[in-house]
Amino acid sequence: MGEATRFAEWTRGQALALLAFTAIVLLAAALLYRAPVTGQGTAPAAAAPTSAPVAADERSGRDTDLALYDVIIERVAAGENYYDVAVEEQRARNFPVRPGFAVRLPTLATISAAVGPGGVWAMAAILGLLLVWAWWRRLSPIIARPPRKMIAVGLVLLGIAVSYKPIYFVLHELWSGVLLAIALALQRPGKWRAAWVAAALALAIREHALPFVLLMGALALWRRDWREAGAWVALALLFLVLLAIHVGTVAQLTSDADQLSPSWLALRGPQGWLESITLTSGLYLLPAWLGAPLMFLPLLGWAALKERIGLEALLLFAGYGLLFMIAGRENNFYWGLMVVPAWFVGLYWVPAALRDLVTSARKPA
Repeated sequence: MGEATRFAEWTRGQALALLAFTAIVLLAAALLYRAPVTGQGTAPAAAAPTSAPVAADERSGRDTDLALYDVIIERVAAGENYYDVAVEEQRARNFPVRPGFAVRLPTLATISAAVGPGGVWAMAAILGLLLVWAWWRRLSPIIARPPRKMIAVGLVLLGIAVSYKPIYFVLHELWSGVLLAIALALQRPGKWRAAWVAAALALAIREHALPFVLLMGALALWRRDWREAGAWVALALLFLVLLAIHVGTVAQLTSDADQLSPSWLALRGPQGWLESITLTSGLYLLPAWLGAPLMFLPLLGWAALKERIGLEALLLFAGYGLLFMIAGRENNFYWGLMVVPAWFVGLYWVPAALRDLVTSARKPA
């Protein structure tokens, strides 16, 4: 944590401005954020994509949406068609099925049905190990001392501590978010193919991975790496074609009489961002006045890091934060699982960032 950050090179005015801005943001988060009531003993990550956070199947103890995904997987495993099953089950449970985006992509259910519960556990174990390995490898050139590197990688585990449990293995955002965290760690100029594969898998599970793909493509264009940029653009275009097929397939099974999903454009502002991260991480266990400011601190750490991944992570997480402020209803906070796995790694550089900001702020005018 003793490494110099980019803030060590800042002028007195720049440092004072960022310190003031940081203080305002943290204070506002502490004073204004109000955590929603999720029900006693109910882990936030189990909340429903289309129902109230406290809704649950009393017989199974499962949240209604998790129970829905369970049934869909069971019926697909029995040989039924995914789209027929998904539309039928959502309609029967009074869940929206229009537009086609209201029905999840078939990838996760199809794979889960094919491999069975034991296979899902094995996939989770493999991805968890790959996540740790990828970040250990990525941080090795940045953090030389193994004990400190263990702290940074431990922050990855902190990010998945709440959600990475068997009861949530039917959540699409969980798998997609872990794959995006792996892709972020693997992504390097000239060595992007493994990251591309991980991002493609994430995108195949949940369309919310598209901002990551677009950002990687934009950064490749900025570097004038035409081959990499072309690969990311091709992935985005291919996905849009497949997404159109998905929406069209759902449309063939529905009618105007089916329930229409409410708009995602809820314009919830900072509250949406705060809920998306705090309620999908261990921060929900803390008082709101403490958890909310801690949610923003990793961004300061990422901004301080001189390495390229610092800028990539800052742009990625700030971009998703903007998405959470614009889109998503209260019961969509589980979208935060898309970025939570790697979010808290930025905390590692916060002490050094504050040290260098204070030092720069003390420079002669």
